[in-house]
Amino acid sequence: MHIYIRFWILLVVWLSGSMTLSSQTIETITEDGAWCWFSDPRAIYAGDEENRQVVTGWVTKTGDVEAASIELSTGDISNKIIYPELQIDDHNNPAFLELPDHNILTMFTWHGGKNGVIQSTTTEPGNINTFGQPIVFKPKTKELLDKYKRETYTYANPFRLQKESNKIYAFGRWIGYKPNLITSTDDGKTWSDPQVVITSPELDTNNRPYVKYYSDGGSRIHLVFTDGHPRVEPLNSVYYCYYENGAFWRANGEKICTIEQLPFHPTDATVVYQATEEKGRSWIFDIAADDKGYPIIAYSRYPRLKVHDYYYARFDGSQWHDHKIIYSGPWFPEDVPDVTQREVNYSAGLTLDSVDPSVVYFSHVIDGVFEISRGETPDFGKNWGITPVTRHSEYDNVRPFVPRYQQPGDKKMVLWMQNRSYIHYTIYDSSIKYMVFP
Repeated sequence: MHIYIRFWILLVVWLSGSMTLSSQTIETITEDGAWCWFSDPRAIYAGDEENRQVVTGWVTKTGDVEAASIELSTGDISNKIIYPELQIDDHNNPAFLELPDHNILTMFTWHGGKNGVIQSTTTEPGNINTFGQPIVFKPKTKELLDKYKRETYTYANPFRLQKESNKIYAFGRWIGYKPNLITSTDDGKTWSDPQVVITSPELDTNNRPYVKYYSDGGSRIHLVFTDGHPRVEPLNSVYYCYYENGAFWRANGEKICTIEQLPFHPTDATVVYQATEEKGRSWIFDIAADDKGYPIIAYSRYPRLKVHDYYYARFDGSQWHDHKIIYSGPWFPEDVPDVTQREVNYSAGLTLDSVDPSVVYFSHVIDGVFEISRGETPDFGKNWGITPVTRHSEYDNVRPFVPRYQQPGDKKMVLWMQNRSYIHYTIYDSSIKYMVFP
């Protein structure tokens, strides 16, 4: 009885708070920018105690890769092109990592091809205008290419583990069309040889597991991943593992393998969601951890062609609790007459607040337009209180993201794409919006 009373009290609080959220000002970082959702963190909190900012980045419709910073105390915005005319493709957005001296490392790639991985580092702490000349490198070895056959570079995901003397772990879809891993012990000046992390049991160079990563920067990196692309894999399922202390582990703490024993297969990890034809194939959107270090995962299911459902899965130390959040709508790319839609699994997106993963931000259809909402659950996903972030919009609002590495005292913020037009990941006219909450 007390649980239900508490739930309804919280619901009243959420409903009364909806006026507060929707009354906040929507700000624009750039009128020309787009991003995908597999190069992350695409936004981070950074800076010393006195000078806090959010650093983020995107790809313009002409293919420039840009970085930006938002000063939290003043709201001032700085923008800098860090690689002009790289490629017109939203997969190429930069990911960011703050180094121990408060300089910022950024990493990004072209979408496919053999060009390699790109990185740049600021020369003044926190000053994105001091990003240096981009460095291009190709994480590969002859031995790895001989074994995994395919050389192609897409995505970058850098993380720093303080409990490993600030060693950097960077992941991407590289050799073999598979998730790869490289490490650096000198702030990205030099890198180890790559290793394939996840592969199909029998090598298939057309198979590509998709991975989302999360770390609080301490000792652990969480991975949630799929068999492959839902357009290709009819039973695309969701799996979880984490890296810690030189090895990869299942959710229950059983060891999968050491780094030296990589790669492993998807089914070697923990199954979060086993797809069936009835329940639908899936794709992943975000991962975070609760205060006990247990994973929380946000993902989508596609039980029918135009039905995209958002789900919230939480591990409690012994089992998964998996609950539907909401129906989000169909795909968000525009349909062109007499042209088959190529990206029927492009959900509008959802993201976890990594500081408080009982909170999600998601994009869903309201009155024919994709809008952003905030959801909060008092009971680990069973019930949701929903408050609006955007409403009555002229254009679709998609792919929200909450910046990582928030510290006490930092203003809460959510960012997202707003599309004047989005036909394909190479044909878009988008802006990046954000809202700061009290």
